[in-house]
Amino acid sequence: QVQLVESGGGLVQPGGSLRLSCIASGIGFSGYVMGWYRQAPGKQRELVANITGGDITNYADSMKGRFTISRDNAKNTVYLQMNSLKPEDTAVYYCKAVWGLAGFWGQGTQVTVSS
Repeated sequence: QVQLVESGGGLVQPGGSLRLSCIASGIGFSGYVMGWYRQAPGKQRELVANITGGDITNYADSMKGRFTISRDNAKNTVYLQMNSLKPEDTAVYYCKAVWGLAGFWGQGTQVTVSS
């Protein structure tokens, strides 16, 4: 059974930082492209960043320079370090594992940026 469990969300002030984690089980983690997506209220889910098993990364333009995705294949974990957070970063953040046509989602973790 595949499980992706996100953690690390919460309430943070503008300009602050958070680090999200996603632990995967039930998959050959190192072979999967791991990604972070987010969905704000009333908006479509969008890509934040993804990373291949070989650590090739890809970011949405609006996140470049502020967010960093990384992974630890030994721990079956992908991380998202978020710095200089803005109110518009408020969303539910989801982890996704992709291998070919197969994709699996986590349940999401809420990030709220507010003073």
